[in-house]
Amino acid sequence: MTEQLAGAERARLAQKAADLYATGISVRAVAEEIGRSFGCTRYLILEAGGKLRSRGHRRRS
Repeated sequence: MTEQLAGAERARLAQKAADLYATGISVRAVAEEIGRSFGCTRYLILEAGGKLRSRGHRRRS
């Protein structure tokens, strides 16, 4: 079981998750990288001010 996050540690991990996600990798890949669940990672990204991309692959223009 993973320990709860709080305070500065939570803010640091949320920012790291948002930064990784902004590079273009998936929420699932970010979750694996930071050692958290998909749901927790998604919430951390949003908490840090990140905008989630729509689901699926990018369409070619």
